[in-house]
Formats: sequence, structure tokens, C-alpha cells
Amino acid sequence: MPTPRALPRIAPLTEPLDTRTRIETPEGIDLLMRPAGLVPRAIAFTIDLGIRAVVMAVLFLLFSLFDKFGAGLTAMALFLVTWWYMVLFEVLNQGSTPGKQFMGLRVIHDDGTPIGWTSSLIRNLLRFVDMLPFGYSLGAISCLQHPQFKRLGDMAAGTLVVYRDDPLQRPVLPMAEPVIVPFVLSLEEQRALLGFAERQASLSPERARELAAILAQPLHVHPDQAVAHLNGIARGLLGPT
Repeated sequence: MPTPRALPRIAPLTEPLDTRTRIETPEGIDLLMRPAGLVPRAIAFTIDLGIRAVVMAVLFLLFSLFDKFGAGLTAMALFLVTWWYMVLFEVLNQGSTPGKQFMGLRVIHDDGTPIGWTSSLIRNLLRFVDMLPFGYSLGAISCLQHPQFKRLGDMAAGTLVVYRDDPLQRPVLPMAEPVIVPFVLSLEEQRALLGFAERQASLSPERARELAAILAQPLHVHPDQAVAHLNGIARGLLGPT
């Protein structure tokens, strides 16, 4: 009697790579954040470094006119620009320096709240540790090893660098008198009506009337009035502007 062969073992399916971080607010709302990796953060830092270099060059030329007094002003300006540039922008500009803003990044607390003075000071003062032994070596290694791409300063301060979410734009709909449908529309039907109203400006009048007549069939609306009626329903769904 032949010995049955063992069936090949099938490896379990792995979940797709997802670097999003889920943060639960005290109100029980889940926020999905996308931590920024090493490359965009390095580019943002390089931009900020260039801006600081330009500022210091201008100040050095200006203060050089004042001899020894100018040397003291240059030293003070160097301290302020080096250590307070990042802090001031992060706290006063919603967590974004000019470099981070250009790259679409911002710094927040681990719980999703805006960064404060203490956390910003800690994460920026500890940059000298991330720079050891040279060229941000420790910071780069930490960022690559951490699941949320944190450098040592971020871990000490409890902060996270994430991508900024662009604010949602309110759809632009044609002017029409809002119409309330006498029955409940499904989510797909609501999306179809709003999509028609949003795309109407890019359609020819003939194509708009053709699509409106198809969408308005369940409403028993005359084809000549379908476009205006659907725009009114879309206005009613969107609410007051």
C-alpha cells in the first residue's frame, strides 16, 4: 500500500507593509498618522541648515561693521540661530520648520497633541547626541531601527515626526436651490449624485443632460429638469455653505 505523501506546507500570508501609527485620543477617536522616514527628514534638515547658513552669513556681514561689539553680536546670533531656530518654528508654526513645511512634515507629541516648549527643547538639545560620532550617525541608525523612525531626541522628548494631512476641500457645486429627497438615499447613491454635480463643469451640456436623465429615472423627474433637480439634491446633501 503506497505511503501518502505529506502535503506541502503553505506559508501564512503576511500583511502588507504599513507604517501608519494609530493614536487614540481621550475622546476615543482613532487618528492615523504616517511617520516620516529618514530621507524626507534629512532633506528637511538640509533645507533648514541652508536657511540658517544664509541668515548667519548676512548677520556676520552686518555685525562685522561694529568691530569687537560686532563679534559679540555674532556669537549671540550664532547661539540663537543654532539652538532656537528649530524650537521657535516647531512651537509657533504648528510643529513645522521651513524645511519640514516644504517636505510636508510636522512634529507632534506621541499622543497626537501639538508639540510644546519642553518637548521641542529636549529633542533639539539632544541633537548633539544624534550627531555622534559624526554626520548624524547615531540619529540615522536609531531612525532606521525604530518602527516609527524616531531618533534619540524624539524618544527622549516623546515626539514623532509625521506627514501633514492636507485639509479637505469642500466640493464646488453648481448653484441650485437645495432639494430634500422624500426617501433615504444609500451611500452609493449619494456619492453618485455628488460626483455628478462636482464633475458637471467638465462635461458638455449634452453629456450632462444624458447622465442626469439616467440618474433621475428613479426620481420620476422629467429629463429637461433632471440636471437642475440633481444639482438641488446635491446641494441638499452637502448642506449650507
